[in-house]
Amino acid sequence: MLEIRPVAGADIARHIPELARLRVAIFREWPYLYDGSADYESDYLKVYAGSPDALVVLAIDAGKVVGISTAVPLSREPEAMQTPLRDAGHDPATMLYAGESLLHREYRGRGVGIRFFDEREKHARRLGLRHVAFCRVIRRADDPRRPKDHVELDDYWHRRGYRHRPEIRTTFTWKEVGNPHPVKNDMEFFIKSL
Repeated sequence: MLEIRPVAGADIARHIPELARLRVAIFREWPYLYDGSADYESDYLKVYAGSPDALVVLAIDAGKVVGISTAVPLSREPEAMQTPLRDAGHDPATMLYAGESLLHREYRGRGVGIRFFDEREKHARRLGLRHVAFCRVIRRADDPRRPKDHVELDDYWHRRGYRHRPEIRTTFTWKEVGNPHPVKNDMEFFIKSL
């Protein structure tokens, strides 16, 4: 049976190695195509383990983590994440940043994504935050790397109350699969008022 378990603090730290491996494996897929390392991801995840107001939601099957969803107050994110929202008139101090939701393919379509969003929104309310924001990488519709069966999630996010804000963007650089050099990737935001 699939278990959804929110964890924080020391509980996050205990899971870092397996979470890092999962992030590397799933972020290799479309649309991120991230060619990362478990060492880098372990360092990145320490930010969550060191933040008392961070949340990691685990999807666990038979004792194995098969999915992860993260959240942290936007004020704890790098300026590259805060500045575009601040410039668009949003106060980062009122926002939760809903990071990734990653799930192994065979567990998708079972309602886990709904639980991930529910847990993060509950967490935002517990912290007294009024908005939840996340961003996604922008990819061309005709990108030849795009899988034929890929389904965009915009309709799902809209049904959950998230407003697409394509004019609010940030840029992050990462090494992509099949490219020896890091690539700049534009990201656009979705925002929900609670």
